[in-house]
Amino acid sequence: MSDAEMLLFSGNANKKLAEEIAQYLDIPLSPMEITNFVDGEIFLKILENVRGTDAFVIQPTCPPVNDNIMELLFIIDALKRASARRITAVIPYYGYARQDRKTEPRVPISAKVIANILTVAGASRVLVIDLHVGQIQGFFDIPVDHLFAAPLMIDYIKRKRLSDLTILSPDTGGVERARAFAKRLEASLAIIDKRRPERNVAELMHIVGDIEGRNVVIVDDMIDTGGTIIQAAETIKKGGAKDVYVCSTHGVFSKDALNNLQKSVLKEIIVTNTIPQNKESEYSKLQILSIAPLLGEAIKRIHNESSVSSLFV
Repeated sequence: MSDAEMLLFSGNANKKLAEEIAQYLDIPLSPMEITNFVDGEIFLKILENVRGTDAFVIQPTCPPVNDNIMELLFIIDALKRASARRITAVIPYYGYARQDRKTEPRVPISAKVIANILTVAGASRVLVIDLHVGQIQGFFDIPVDHLFAAPLMIDYIKRKRLSDLTILSPDTGGVERARAFAKRLEASLAIIDKRRPERNVAELMHIVGDIEGRNVVIVDDMIDTGGTIIQAAETIKKGGAKDVYVCSTHGVFSKDALNNLQKSVLKEIIVTNTIPQNKESEYSKLQILSIAPLLGEAIKRIHNESSVSSLFV
């Protein structure tokens, strides 16, 4: 595929990240017109020849989730109909990932539906970062490259030189992720036993592991309303911890999440720019790490048909 020209396209979901990736790769974003009809329908047009090219579409499916998904699908379809040789959907944040199984009768598996429609629209492969559960890769019948933000965050924590460090998973489902952080940072591991009586509501039970007199870093894949993280931080502080940090790849920050997190006992909130954060200057505790070099390098390797997994060796 390296003999085909590489082109980068971006929808409106995270143009800033797309521009950073383009800068890393030293190629411009390809021109595209995206507008809306009066009734809200999306119209778009690719403004250059794409026949025979290796096209990468950068579009996280973050809020407004449905609008961004439709934009992504229409861009893929336009590229397919214009005879692009290969189309890679670069989805730094994969929306609907939490709906990955049937948890009660008569509900959809929405993460699978999104995988289906991306494939039908014409995507040749998908590039994602920190899926909510890795098994979502199996929903696709096309190749999936699954990247991890852990090395970026681990390097950041290392530079802080925190003593007496404990890595904490806010639920049992994230233990593997937290264990990987703890191993690389030579830190101890703790877990919070959590229950969810309903969607977006969490009840903390108790902490398994040593946190008294220690600096604690909570590790999770995303922060949505922030309720779980705030409760966890308060529980950890009551347990005698020094400072409490949180590392999360995806900062969804629904409703008043950022305001509540800023007022909480957390020392620092560390996220990546998979989702655009337009008010970071208003929140002193918010630290945003750029994922653009990682995505840029993965795109380069996909284009050149070289190993992506070796990025994490």
